[in-house]
Amino acid sequence: MSDIFCKEKRSSVMKSVKSRNTKTTELKMIEIFKELHVIGWRRTYPLIGKPDFVFPKKRIVVFVDGCFWHGHDCRNVTPSDNADFWNAKRSYNKQHDAVVTETLQNKNWTVIRVWECELKKKNRDKLMKKIELLLL
Repeated sequence: MSDIFCKEKRSSVMKSVKSRNTKTTELKMIEIFKELHVIGWRRTYPLIGKPDFVFPKKRIVVFVDGCFWHGHDCRNVTPSDNADFWNAKRSYNKQHDAVVTETLQNKNWTVIRVWECELKKKNRDKLMKKIELLLL
């Protein structure tokens, strides 16, 4: 299925779409931080990539990435409608994430990327290994 808009118009339309209901993963991470008594984090800190959580004193940033949008292999779901578009979108997000991670690391920030699926209780061990620096 081809897009009904030209590339420039589609870009304009997508830029005007504001995200909604995307904070559930961040709220879950806040619950985990509170449970583990992790302190010192900030939100909306002015860094490239807009990290979900920034620990300025420790120079650590945490991104909580949605599995579908950022192409995690735990979900092998690709919409059948406009699959090429969604595959390209996810591919772009993965490339962008890599550039953001490298840029922050080059500026001496430690980057932690938590997958949405790792917030589930059954994956708690994986999450704990990723955030162990925050527990020190």
